[in-house]
Amino acid sequence: MRSKAETTESPIVRLLLIGVALVFLFLFLVLPLATVFSQALSKGFTTYLNALGEPDALSAIKLTLVTAVIAVPLNLIFGVAAAWCIAKYEFRGKSLLTTLIDLPFSVSPVVAGLIYVLIFGAQGWFGSWFEEHGIKIIFAIPGIILATIFVTFPFIARELIPLMQAQGSEEEQAAIVLGASGWQTFRYVTLPNIKWGLIYGVILCNARAMGEFGAVSVVSGHIRGETNTMPLQVEILYNEYQSVAAFAVASLLALLALVTLAIKSAFEWKHSREMKKLADLPPERPY
Repeated sequence: MRSKAETTESPIVRLLLIGVALVFLFLFLVLPLATVFSQALSKGFTTYLNALGEPDALSAIKLTLVTAVIAVPLNLIFGVAAAWCIAKYEFRGKSLLTTLIDLPFSVSPVVAGLIYVLIFGAQGWFGSWFEEHGIKIIFAIPGIILATIFVTFPFIARELIPLMQAQGSEEEQAAIVLGASGWQTFRYVTLPNIKWGLIYGVILCNARAMGEFGAVSVVSGHIRGETNTMPLQVEILYNEYQSVAAFAVASLLALLALVTLAIKSAFEWKHSREMKKLADLPPERPY
């Protein structure tokens, strides 16, 4: 029996489409990644490790991880709250809130960085107040974290909103009628239903947080050993013609991206297996 997903194109057309897709994947994904790793290891593995062991490189790696560790959980809280609010309730300004969540997708990251400079910079709206109290936002770690949060906060919310809207609120209402508290309803009813979307959103958010360049570049000040994340460190090393060191840090970023992709694929595989098991279950007999 022919599968529903199978199309009516001729074998030649299918092979041509597959070939075009494979060529594009090779040219724009496989070849650049292979080039990064080959350049990073061009002078040997010892040189590669030495480049990653430089104090500035270690500081950039640490700052990137710290930024992701702070930004992702905050976006997780916001994403779940925003998705719950939009999917479960009707209120004035709902469409405006949905539009604002999408704002970082349409605003250039460089513009986002400039907005934070305007607000928290030395000549900004609140910059003088923070400076008087000894708090530094711009050209410091707090500014990097704020900029990263801004550019990454839609990922989790946008993954959850359509999922929660499709599921409706009947199960939550039934749990509340049966006496469950709000936290119990979320933990035992809502969370199991959205866990896969939540995991995908967190993975995508984390990947963007570690790889963000534009907004972070504006607010960081490019201070060596203090405010350089891994993408900024790559730019500095490349501009200084330290190509091996630049590609070494870039390869680490690429490796983190590949690990993120592998984790996402593993969760998708596990999810598909669970769905298949549920589909294979025999239907319940009516009483």
